[in-house]
Order: sequence, then structure tokens, then C-alpha cells
Amino acid sequence: MPNYLSPGVYVEEVASGSRPIEGVGTSVAAFVGLAPVGPLNEPTLVTNWSQYVAEFGEFTDGYYLAHSVYGFFNNGGTAAYVVRVGGTENGAGQAAPQAAAAAAPQAITAGEAVAIGTFKVSAITAGSNGGALTVEVQDAEGEANGDRFKLVVKDGDTVVENFDVSAKKSARNFVVTQVKQRSKTITVEEAVAGGQLAKPDAQAVTLAPPAAAPAPVPAGGTLARIESGQFIGDSADRTGFGGLEALDEINMVAVPDLMAAYQQGLIDLEQVKAVQLGLVAHCELMGDRMAVLDPPPGLNARDIRKWRMEGAGYDSRYAALYYPWIKSFDPSTGQTKIVPPSGHMAGIWARNDAERGVHKAPANEIVRGAVDLELQITRGEQDLLNPIGVNCIRAFPGRGIRVWGARTLASDPAWRYLNVRRYFNYLEESILIGTQWVVFEPNDHALWARIRRNISAFLVNEWRNGALFGQRPEDAFYVKCDEETNPPESVDLGRVVCEIGIAPVKPAEFVVFRLAQFSGGGGELEE
Repeated sequence: MPNYLSPGVYVEEVASGSRPIEGVGTSVAAFVGLAPVGPLNEPTLVTNWSQYVAEFGEFTDGYYLAHSVYGFFNNGGTAAYVVRVGGTENGAGQAAPQAAAAAAPQAITAGEAVAIGTFKVSAITAGSNGGALTVEVQDAEGEANGDRFKLVVKDGDTVVENFDVSAKKSARNFVVTQVKQRSKTITVEEAVAGGQLAKPDAQAVTLAPPAAAPAPVPAGGTLARIESGQFIGDSADRTGFGGLEALDEINMVAVPDLMAAYQQGLIDLEQVKAVQLGLVAHCELMGDRMAVLDPPPGLNARDIRKWRMEGAGYDSRYAALYYPWIKSFDPSTGQTKIVPPSGHMAGIWARNDAERGVHKAPANEIVRGAVDLELQITRGEQDLLNPIGVNCIRAFPGRGIRVWGARTLASDPAWRYLNVRRYFNYLEESILIGTQWVVFEPNDHALWARIRRNISAFLVNEWRNGALFGQRPEDAFYVKCDEETNPPESVDLGRVVCEIGIAPVKPAEFVVFRLAQFSGGGGELEE
């Protein structure tokens, strides 16, 4: 309390009795997978596709991480954390040795070029034990004063290759192209494009080995040697998706390259199940995020039902499964590629949250970037899959490819719908953050009234936005914080207990129109 010792007018600032609760974000995704470069086991925030490319590289054949992140941003996602697993810090070793050996020389990033007269020469391979190569300029036979000269490539004292090169402009394209195509060790180009070529002086230059870079995995090649435990990681070591425990803003998690490892034969279906169970357990532990699961590729409707019921009998309100895989456009090759659906689905969740709100089921939404599906699902097949929590992606004539399911993998009917679980995550996190001011306040009736007032004001806004069911706020929610929830023995323990009940809106999953014939003239239908 201030002291007033002399007569006068005093102006003071006092805290307002109202402390509004602000809704938290619900659209931050996390992706765990394989990439040729980038920080290892370090969650890295990217907010657009260009940032992802700068950190983790372009599309790589055999991996699905880049395609999933691209699909996420393409479908409306705005922020994602990316965790690269299964490699080394600088990207070397991401491809298996046999895949790197099979890669074409052009796939290797050359080192710095060295000028030789009006030409420049660079190495495309390293010497023995990763050392440098030496290139000597010599006169071609019978050309001491002509336009032709010889390049001799040495690895130590051993001659590896030699070429006759002409400095004549008319022969430039032919000679340089021939050297590029034939050589396994060097490239030869003009130092200045369009310049006047001249025969260089006799000299010897040293070419540094090519810059280290991972070789891309060729079609049908082999991924890095990765184990299922690398996806799961460890929360103490901040590895895998276990390292995501330190990031509270994440709302959805996907592991698209789990299926890439399965396709390459590096893990089996039992290990796939172990990783997905670990992902579901992670989301249940955190309590504020959802696992977006991918099914194994190449399964028909009967196979996916069997896999869901027998192989992967998950029962969790913190997980959702989508089927089938999506055929999307691959900008790197100009061809279509079948990819897991989790990245595109996470983007649709984010788009739905921004346009309609988290309370609206993320279904009946267009899948942007999808040109086709791995398998066309019929209505009869979805009749078998929808009740067991498999959210189907279907193509409709004239309406495009749409998400046609919004269920979790929970057997509890109260948590059947995806939007209900995600909306509760949103409410819990918003109220948790918006009521931190309550801690250490005097635990009396005045505090209880302030808690009721602030939470009720927040929920009234939610009701007005259409997130709660009821014609009046009293029908949509209640907030109870009084002597009944806070008896003296609870107050003596330093506790404040506030009970909140809400009636969330649920999706109109089954729309039924009943038609009957009746005679005109004011007749009534019998019920």
C-alpha cells in the first residue's frame, strides 16, 4: 500500500480485473525424416519451401521428407520443424557406399577451378586417399608452335589421363565437350565465356579434390543405413522425435521417411509398428499434439483393413491414419511420384484452422498438389475402413481429390472425431497459458470469481465463433470455481480447482435426407 504523507492529488495505475485469454496456434507441424544435408537431430524451424531447401537440400530420389514438407506448405502450412536423422553432420554417409560408387561423376560437386591460360580446369574426382590431382600443360606432338596442346593428368607420379586440346575457336565446342564426356577426372572450360582462346604456356597446376557432397540416391538405390531407433530417438539426448519434447508449440508430428526405410528393406513391418507406436506414445505424453500416420505402400482396401486391425491395432485419440498414398507432381524430375499422405494432410489441417477454425473437421477439403491416388477407393470399400478409423482420400468426378474422413484411432466414441480432440488440445493450451497469472495469488473468493470471469469470457467468444454447441452460452459451457470445488482442505494444500464443461460441435458425418410421397392438399407425413 502506498503512503500518503502530504496533502495533494495522487495518480496511480492499478491492474485491471480482466485478464483476457488468447487462443494459441494449432498449425505448427514437425517432420522427422531423411535428407542429404542439414543439421542432424536438431529441430530446425522453416516457414517456407525456400528455407527448407537452404537447410536440407532439394528433392532426393528415395526420400519422402522433402515431398512431405513441400506438400505441407503447398496445402496451407505456414511453419514446421524438421528433424533430420540417419546421416552425419555434413551429409556425408547419407547414401550407402555402393550407391555413391554407382553415382555418375556429374553428381559430384567439383572443387575450385584453376586457370590455365584462357581455359579453366577443375577436378571431378579426388586422387588416391582423397588427395589432389596434378595437371601438366605440354606441347602436342608436332605442335611446338601451333594451336594444339596436351593436358596430362597425374595422381602423384602416375599418369591417369591425357588429352589433346585445341585453342582454335572453331574446334572449341567439340574439344571441350569431348573432354567433359570422356574424362573421369577433370573438366575443361573457357575461363571467360566468349573470349579469345590461346594456347597456354607449359606449366603444372594442382587441382584440389572436389568439395564433399552426398551423392543422390538413384532410382531403386539404397538409403542410408538407418534403424528404427533413430526415428524414435531419445528425449534426454534430443534425438529423433524424442527431441521434440522441448518444443511446446508443435501440434502435429509426421515421420514420412519411415516408409522410405521400409521400402528399401532397412526395417520390417514390425519395426514400422514400433516406430509408430513410439510416435503415438510421444503425442500422448505431450498431450497437445497429434500423430499423423502413414500406411505401408501398395496395400489394397482389404490389406489395409487387415493391417489396421491385426498388424497395427493402435487405439489412441492422439493419432490419425490416412489412406491411400498420393500421386503428386515432382518438380525435380517433371514426373509424378507416389508419396505418403501425412505431409499433405498436415498442410490441410493448418489450412482448415486458418480458414474455418480448429473446431471444424479437416475433411471434405481439396488435396492441393495431388494429381492422382495410388488406388481409387470405392464407397463400399470406405464402408469397411471408416468405422475402424482409416480416413480415406478419394477422387470425385468434377470435385477433385478430397479428404473424406475425420476420425482418430480411438475406440472411445467421445474422442472419435479428429476436430474434437484437436479442439480440446487448443482449449487446454490456451487456458493453461492464459491463466499463469493465477499462481501465488491469494486463494479466496475474489480469485475464484476472477477465474470464472476470465474463462467464461474466453468461452463465450468460442461459442460465438460456432465452436460450441448450444443456442445460449449456458447451453454450451459452464465454469465452476467456488467453495464446492475448493473446500478448506484443498485450499490448505495451496490448490485452486476450476471445473470446466464444454459441448463441442461434432461434424455432420452422415447427412440423411428422407423422401416420401404424399398427396397434395395439405396432407401430413406420418412419422
